[in-house]
Amino acid sequence: MKISDIISMVRNINYIKYIFIYLLLINLWSYFAMFRDKKRAIKERERIPEKKFFKYAILGGSLGILFGMYHFRHKTKHWYFKYGIPLLLILKLILAGYIYIKY
Repeated sequence: MKISDIISMVRNINYIKYIFIYLLLINLWSYFAMFRDKKRAIKERERIPEKKFFKYAILGGSLGILFGMYHFRHKTKHWYFKYGIPLLLILKLILAGYIYIKY
């Protein structure tokens, strides 16, 4: 199976629906992960590793992390979160737009 075959399948409306559901779920998960980590920080309990937040962002949850950062005022002073998460979001949007236009 070639990449162009996969792209043409993704353009089918049924697959777009599943992609939308996936992105919704991963962003909700990422948003609530920020909430859980903020609560753990307040209670001085074991924290969620920062690498895990970047893994969520790479998997599609960067918007949820970004909203969680500013809604819960969590990790907003770390430069790699403040600039890294929006950068990942922008890069993924550019890549998605390129794939959509190209194929």
